[in-house]
Amino acid sequence: MPLEGHWERVNTPLRRLTRRERNVAIVSAVVTIVTVLALVLATVGDSRPGPKPGCIYAIVPGVMGATPIEGCGARARKICAEHASLSLRDPVSRGVRTSCRRAGVL
Repeated sequence: MPLEGHWERVNTPLRRLTRRERNVAIVSAVVTIVTVLALVLATVGDSRPGPKPGCIYAIVPGVMGATPIEGCGARARKICAEHASLSLRDPVSRGVRTSCRRAGVL
C-alpha cells in the first residue's frame, strides 16, 4: 500500500541545476556534436586516386581482413591470367577479375 506523499518524495529531484551547470552541460553537448560532425565530414569520401591505365587495384578478402592486390603492365596481365581460370564463386578472383575488366587487361 503506497504511503501518503511517497510519489512526490520519490519523483522530486534533490536539487535543481544552477544556471552555470546548465550552461556547462549545453556547451559540452554542442562541442561534442560539432567535434563528431567535423570528424565525420573530414573522413567522408575516397581520397585514393584510381589506378593508372593498364594497372589493376583490388581490395579482396584475406586471412586477417582486406588485402590489396595491385600491379601494372606484365604483372597485372599475370595476375589477371591467374584469376581468370579460377572459380566464379571465389571472392578473391571475382574482385581481381572486376579490376581487370575496369583496366581493360582481361
